[in-house]
Amino acid sequence: MGAAGSKLEKALGDQFPEGERYFGLENFGNTCYCNSVLQALYFCVPFREQLLEYYSNNKNPADVEENLLTCLADLFLQISSQKKKTGVLAPKRFVQRLKKQNEIFRSYMHQDAHEFLNYLLNELVDILEKEARASKSDQEISHKIANGPTTISSNGPQKEPLITWVHKNFQGILTNETRCLRCETVTARDETFLDLSLDIDQNSSITSCLKNFSSTETLNAEDKFFCDKCCSLQEAQKRMKIKRPPQILVIHLKRFKYIEQLGRYKKLSYRVVFPLELKLSNTVEDADAEYSLFAVVVHVGSGPNHGHYVSLVKSHNHWLFFDDENVEMIDESAVQTFFGSAQEYSSNTDHGYILFYERLAASSTS
Repeated sequence: MGAAGSKLEKALGDQFPEGERYFGLENFGNTCYCNSVLQALYFCVPFREQLLEYYSNNKNPADVEENLLTCLADLFLQISSQKKKTGVLAPKRFVQRLKKQNEIFRSYMHQDAHEFLNYLLNELVDILEKEARASKSDQEISHKIANGPTTISSNGPQKEPLITWVHKNFQGILTNETRCLRCETVTARDETFLDLSLDIDQNSSITSCLKNFSSTETLNAEDKFFCDKCCSLQEAQKRMKIKRPPQILVIHLKRFKYIEQLGRYKKLSYRVVFPLELKLSNTVEDADAEYSLFAVVVHVGSGPNHGHYVSLVKSHNHWLFFDDENVEMIDESAVQTFFGSAQEYSSNTDHGYILFYERLAASSTS
């Protein structure tokens, strides 16, 4: 990377962002799925800053047992505190911990980057929630000791959902609306999400995929809905809407589809346009939330069980291409070469797979 690193420094010249570090990550055989997602998360600046802040506040090796959160924070700290501006690091501790904790990632088979991202974010949330509950019960014990015993209600302690800094970045709320066609009563059920998985069509766009995601579906025949007001099964209309958009919107394009006739998964190389600026309309709250694309995890290859992952990242208005150990500058116009192929059989196999959008401040006019 020495030559490539100095090449990147030359390319950026005096525009090299103050205090920023661009480091490639070593691949341990098949860990490109992990490296590509880690780069996208590292350049998700609010997430990186909160992770490093959490780590500096909780960095007492005596009482913190190693987990995926400490390994990730340690890796991010290692990158951000390098003396050199560019180079290569080996995320050895993080990968070892990942494999130790989850046997799915132990084999040398081709892994799914989205599955890894999903597992990682949920694992971080679990660790933070456990820590918050433990410190809360410690406080309660010391409070009881100071104030004498208190009576506990027969219902036991109420569990309130904890909102961690991971939630504050990635969590949005969907609302599932079902309207009974007999009495017109609308039943709404909210659910949270950390990323959105979208079905894709040939020659489509993120906007059209989101419209399909929120389209109305009629429940009839054996799919009828039990209406509480009518106290019977009724025909109904159902649709899913984004109620509260997240700060960081992660969109997963469902490029791997199970084909029954083939009895296996097939990669859809469809051309799906993802804009650099995205406007989310049709949300229940926060009308017209605006987002800016800052990272893309790209799947390279023609099938679901083999291939490679790379990532494109926007940092300080420059686009960079991360391919394991290699990091280079790319032109913003190159992003559109990763939309997919308009023809089924094409030599281009580099397709956008996971998109990371950051919400623009409401006052921002960009």
